[in-house]
Amino acid sequence: MTRFIDEHLQTYGVGSICKILPIAPSVYYATVARQKNPCVCRQTDKELSDKIRKVWNDNFCVYLQRQRNQTAS
Repeated sequence: MTRFIDEHLQTYGVGSICKILPIAPSVYYATVARQKNPCVCRQTDKELSDKIRKVWNDNFCVYLQRQRNQTAS
């Protein structure tokens, strides 16, 4: 839905489009902000998943959950 708003933003404006579509302007602006600046949690999750994947690959893809948690800490 944000893509549609972006495509017609110059012609109608966010407020006018949001009156017709089932979306609040604040939701549109929050979504756009999230797309521009990814959440810190997402970045941290990516870093941790990379570390976990490396540990798993280093151990021939057969690593137990408990061991993985101890090594990642």
